[in-house]
Amino acid sequence: MTLLIATGITDWIPDEQIRDELSGIWPGADIRVAADPGPLDQITMLAVSSLPKDLPAKLPNLKLVQKLGAGVETIVAHPALPAHVRVTRLKPEAPAFEIAEYILAYILWRQRNMAAHEADQRQQLWRPVEPREAGRATVGVLGLGHIGGRTARMMRDAGFQVIGWSRSPRSIDGVDCRSGTAALPDMLAGCDYVAAILPSTEETRGMMDAPMLARLKPGAMLINAGRGDLIDETDLLDCLDNGPLDHAVLDVVSQEPLPPEHPLWVHPRVTITPHVSGWHLGDAMKDVIGNFRRLENGESLLHEVDRARGY
Repeated sequence: MTLLIATGITDWIPDEQIRDELSGIWPGADIRVAADPGPLDQITMLAVSSLPKDLPAKLPNLKLVQKLGAGVETIVAHPALPAHVRVTRLKPEAPAFEIAEYILAYILWRQRNMAAHEADQRQQLWRPVEPREAGRATVGVLGLGHIGGRTARMMRDAGFQVIGWSRSPRSIDGVDCRSGTAALPDMLAGCDYVAAILPSTEETRGMMDAPMLARLKPGAMLINAGRGDLIDETDLLDCLDNGPLDHAVLDVVSQEPLPPEHPLWVHPRVTITPHVSGWHLGDAMKDVIGNFRRLENGESLLHEVDRARGY
């Protein structure tokens, strides 16, 4: 049994650092990195963030792909991944907390008029502006899974009114939880802030299109920290120019990295961050090793993905 760490990206945690952390949890385990994989027919488990197109064909004895994160849409839809290969994801607390923190940071940035104060400083203007009160603002959270639930609770604890929306019914104390497609338009209309933390599925891709964006409350802020294909970006730009939306904060976009010529870069009411809202894996390394052991022992896996459903 051999585990290969091949994150597939160069601007995140190095493969070697992940290997060293995993080896510290299970000393003596056969854990390799992409730069020195050894015989590829020995690889039974692969840990990735992004799965290269040609890699599955090189691993004839691959049994499991472990996503080092939550979103698995590109893995389950990978054209070269054999049907028998299982897929698991992580549900770590560290990035869930970081994503919720990211969303709260941008909400507070707006609540406390930070952009206006920064602009005044550049002009040497002393101009007090009344901040908004948390209890008078409503935050909508799209997606109430592991990360969305954490976000909804953080917004609730910060004093905001919170409406949560999910595909199927959920219950969170102190949060107005709604579910189903029919409930979404009215939910959007009642929110000063909408934080999207949805997976990429057939139902969610392009869900925030012109008709849905038009249902946003006038002056609302939209924050997307889930998946970039949720939002029709052409419709988003039109909504910023001609519709109710005041500002969009995008940690994810449809094409990453965002091309230099893309109009989102220069729109005055768009904030772009390079997919950094959730960064650290924290104690989730234990689950990676847990799945490595479980695979070896023929046991049920942690956080296994239904490849047909996509999550």
